[in-house]
Amino acid sequence: MAHNESLVALNGTQISYIGHDCKDIPDFLGDTYGLFARRLDLSFNQLRSLAGLETFIELEELIVDNNLLGNDLLLPRLPNLHTLTLNKNQLTDIEALLEHLADVTPSLKYLSLLGNEACPNQLVSPDKDEDDYQRYRYFVLHKLPQLKFLDTRKVTIKEVMEAQSRGAFMKVVKPKSEAPPNEAGSESHPLSYTPLPQGSRDAKNHRGIFAKCRYVYYGKHSEGNRFIRNDQL
Repeated sequence: MAHNESLVALNGTQISYIGHDCKDIPDFLGDTYGLFARRLDLSFNQLRSLAGLETFIELEELIVDNNLLGNDLLLPRLPNLHTLTLNKNQLTDIEALLEHLADVTPSLKYLSLLGNEACPNQLVSPDKDEDDYQRYRYFVLHKLPQLKFLDTRKVTIKEVMEAQSRGAFMKVVKPKSEAPPNEAGSESHPLSYTPLPQGSRDAKNHRGIFAKCRYVYYGKHSEGNRFIRNDQL
């Protein structure tokens, strides 16, 4: 496959490289676009690491939904990054993740973690409820008080105040990783959940989740790619 197959670069600033099943960020992306890219979409791959992202020094938006990123995730310092979506990865340790983001993404305003165990949701963990999710929001806002949007909801003034006063005590214990042994004849199947809207469930029709915000992917899975924030409407 040629390097530029299913790669879309709008004026060299909006880069989409989706659905290639790549396990690492290809070197040619950073070599070609690293100095100019403002938006990078690497969704629907098999990334376990974001090594190579350090060449994207001007990055403002990063979308890495539907990958295999885990608790060892490390981002380079990205001082201009305001939007980060990590939906449907393998993140379980919310505290470590938030402390890392606080250190390397000081301008972050939009964050989405749906579909990870680190984001308690009844669709992910049946033993969690809306109260667990709200406590998670308070804890996230305690660690990242500058956020304006978290997952599907705009951050409210009430949430900010609650996070300031009690957010440090709102950490939701992550689910146990050990599953009970299967009974004879039973099989273990991966969760078929998705907390994302119906239109976001596959790479052929993947939409964002920031309220009115929308992005449609280019590449071999789609026809266009655009992320529209509320302040652009």
